[in-house]
Amino acid sequence: MIQQFSRTTSSHDELLALFSPVGSQIDAVIEQIHRWHPPVSVRLSIRPADLESMTWRCDFCGERITLSPGGDALILDSRSNDGPGSHTVISHRSCLAERIRPENTGERARAMKIGKMC
Repeated sequence: MIQQFSRTTSSHDELLALFSPVGSQIDAVIEQIHRWHPPVSVRLSIRPADLESMTWRCDFCGERITLSPGGDALILDSRSNDGPGSHTVISHRSCLAERIRPENTGERARAMKIGKMC
């Protein structure tokens, strides 16, 4: 399904100009994945701003966070061991680290480093 977000068109030609022809290849980024119930639902974005730097809100503090390379986002996929479905949590590294028990310094440090190349 293709959805338009906060955009209306005044003509059929203008509507066609918003989307690439069927069969063409385009660049897109994954904005959301929902796997709670089959089938999996994937939301893509082809907005130029999203292709440059994808942002979302931190699930802990609510502030904007950059998911693109170089950003400070962690994307956690939680699954149950006794049934289907999953849940995704997006957070700042610091927001996750703050929620790990203070005496568990190793896990707090790993939350700050995971995925970083240097």
